[in-house]
Amino acid sequence: MAGAGTVKNAAIEIGRHEELCDDPRLFVDGISSHDLQQGQLGNCWFVAACSSLTLKEKLWRKVIPDYREQEWNPEHPEAYCGIFHFRFWRFGEWVDVVIDDRLPSRNGQLLYCHSNAPNEFWSALFEKAYAKLAGCYEALDGGNTADALVDFTGGVSESIDLLEGRFSQDQQVCDKLFANMEKAYGRGSLLSCSIRATSADEMEARTPTGLVKGHAYSVTDVRRVRLGQGLIAFFKSEKLNMIRMRNPWGQKEWTGPWSDGSEEWNRVSQSERENMGMTIADDGEFWMSFDDWCKYFTDSIICRIINTSLFSIHKTWEEVMIKGEWMLEANPLKNRAGGCVNNRSTFLQNPQFVFDVRKDEDMVMVSLQQQDRRANRKDGKGENLSIGFEIYRVEQNREYRLHAPQDKEVSSVYINSRSVFLRRELKFGRYVILPTTFEAGLSGLFLIRVFTDVTSGCRELKLDEPQANCWSCVTGMPSRVSSLSLLAVAGLPQGHNPYAIIKCEGKKVKSLVHKGSQEPAFNTKAIFYRFKPQEPIKIEIWDSSLACDSRLGSVTMQGDPSELRRHHTMPLCGQRNGEQATVTLMITSSDDLTSV
Repeated sequence: MAGAGTVKNAAIEIGRHEELCDDPRLFVDGISSHDLQQGQLGNCWFVAACSSLTLKEKLWRKVIPDYREQEWNPEHPEAYCGIFHFRFWRFGEWVDVVIDDRLPSRNGQLLYCHSNAPNEFWSALFEKAYAKLAGCYEALDGGNTADALVDFTGGVSESIDLLEGRFSQDQQVCDKLFANMEKAYGRGSLLSCSIRATSADEMEARTPTGLVKGHAYSVTDVRRVRLGQGLIAFFKSEKLNMIRMRNPWGQKEWTGPWSDGSEEWNRVSQSERENMGMTIADDGEFWMSFDDWCKYFTDSIICRIINTSLFSIHKTWEEVMIKGEWMLEANPLKNRAGGCVNNRSTFLQNPQFVFDVRKDEDMVMVSLQQQDRRANRKDGKGENLSIGFEIYRVEQNREYRLHAPQDKEVSSVYINSRSVFLRRELKFGRYVILPTTFEAGLSGLFLIRVFTDVTSGCRELKLDEPQANCWSCVTGMPSRVSSLSLLAVAGLPQGHNPYAIIKCEGKKVKSLVHKGSQEPAFNTKAIFYRFKPQEPIKIEIWDSSLACDSRLGSVTMQGDPSELRRHHTMPLCGQRNGEQATVTLMITSSDDLTSV
């Protein structure tokens, strides 16, 4: 390898590998979480994320591509060119980062992240590539493990507040969380945890049990451990929920129950300990019972690797990924920096994205990510914006932007983090997501990702109202907009499977079938841009059957803006045998097409 002179600057040396050891290697005996030791940079969050990454070969081979070709070959030194190639997922795409082999050191020792083996350099080079992506090493001094996990995998990070969730006080929710984390870990997710520091003095302070506050730990295993010895353990089958973690410092471990060498391990057979990979060494890795983990830790992160493959034995997801921008404009119809819902006059001016839930009920995952700002720290602009989002249930046929609040389905947290994540079961219907900054008037780029079981058709709503086209000279333009919510029907006869159809000027919206219900709660919404306001809106109630559907009755609404009463309960017309069913609905109409 051709050598380069060492550059000295304030006792820090920038040198190449052969100046630090005699036989440099990218990997020594493969890759392991024990390869990483945090250096003098305050980036335990990065090292913890790297430790988690090493446990998943499929993932680390993606961020360290062609690792065999990048390895030093002492038999062919002429093939070595002194550059290394890494890949990171940034803002919706994989980015290639190429670096040289010069690393900061002092007195012949690497200054920042390094391996236990003095001639292994993958961790130091990986850190350098990530620092280049962020702008400099200084940009890595303090950060969020969740961000690094996303950058390494392209997954979505879910933050769990163990205090707010009261997991240490409710055994049922504790067991549910364990099952969730065990399943996530088994399916390739990366996990980490930490203990919140409430003051500057508590940062990296060691607790009486050996844990460190304000410090990120990687989770290296989640499993149910069989207790007992021999046949008794096999037939009794008593198991304990346990979790294994690693301190990026490579030392300072938990000293409570189930710590290295504690008497609790006498309850576990030798074969079970070997199966767990149990070791007694001050290497920073240790086990805890899951109950103790919920008691002593305050925050956890699950970085889910969302499976979008068509060929998989596990659940697959449909993903839509869209880039957007918060952008301040003086014109209210063009402004896209409205701030959170506290800013009532501007909130609905934010970007809006519509998606459909096409099953009776579906698990929906939404991730909002803002563009990384760490590279701007030197200009005093490197802090994240406080971001979050609201999800509203809207009309099933809405195609234009929302101009008046509707039924809020769920809100995310608002936090100055690079990403915000939410999982929620949603019922059949159409929904609008409003990603926002907490304060109004702030600009920035963002990425929104929506995951559903079936195709959601997620897209941005850009238009405020119907636009003129080549047919407008013949058909004219709509002059009124009406939004109708069919809430419920009461008093239907037995033995029917009712559903509703809302009609207006040749367009219609159909509800789900409510099997065997005499009082179906439809909660079906429709919006119509009306060319002929004199024609009423018609709501028909039908009975679904295998042979032939039959109409049970109907009601009509004129939808006049002068009607101040929005809530109506009306008799269902056209019923047979003197039936007395009623329809309950809400309707809002306006001749201003950008008011609904």
